[in-house]
Amino acid sequence: MKLDILAIAAHPDDVELACAGTLMAHAAQGLKVGIVDLTRGELGTRGTPEGRLQEAQDAAKILGVEVRENLGLKDGFFQNREEEQLAVIRAIRKYKPEIVLANAVHDRHPDHGRGAQLITDSCFYAGLRKIVTEVDGVPQEAWRPKQVYHFIQDRYIEPDFVVDISPYIEKKMEAIKAFKSQFLAAKDHEPQTYISSEGFFDSVIYRAKMMGKMVGVAYAEGYTTAKKLGVRNLMDLIHKTT
Repeated sequence: MKLDILAIAAHPDDVELACAGTLMAHAAQGLKVGIVDLTRGELGTRGTPEGRLQEAQDAAKILGVEVRENLGLKDGFFQNREEEQLAVIRAIRKYKPEIVLANAVHDRHPDHGRGAQLITDSCFYAGLRKIVTEVDGVPQEAWRPKQVYHFIQDRYIEPDFVVDISPYIEKKMEAIKAFKSQFLAAKDHEPQTYISSEGFFDSVIYRAKMMGKMVGVAYAEGYTTAKKLGVRNLMDLIHKTT
């Protein structure tokens, strides 16, 4: 299955928090979008790896993505090495995305910055035909995405551009809440965490409002890019109204 946009992230729920609105906005335009999670998030304080896999699939249904796959790398311990790169390269060659959305270049969680570099490097190596990969015994063709954009996560990073997600903010929050074990502050036997507090949802909304304000829309998601951007039509650029 060829995708137009593939979001690759270190943990289940990274995508929902950082780029869910973007995926839904482009799916609504008829583009094919999907998600690849690097790990099962097994080091998370709350919940279980099995539960998070189910929550990830529940969230995927809400987002309306074409596919969601988990590579099963070791949460907290994956590195930017050949073994992990080959796993990501197989996924890139399998789905042949034009655009990859990846973890923030640096963040509160060490996995995010490390994941960002792993994904960036793997996108480049996926285009080298002398790196041989197979899926179910079938050789894969080399494929390099045209762009890699990094979403912004917990720590604020000045975006290079933002995507208007105003029509999708409610669905975005619904998808986040599909990860019940992580975000809903239920009074259960498990310890409360930074992201399970009642105020955490407010911070997600605030961030989306702040990004939206930059360009005069209600809600947006921000991205950074190492490559210069170009447009065919100046009317495609959104400017903040004054």
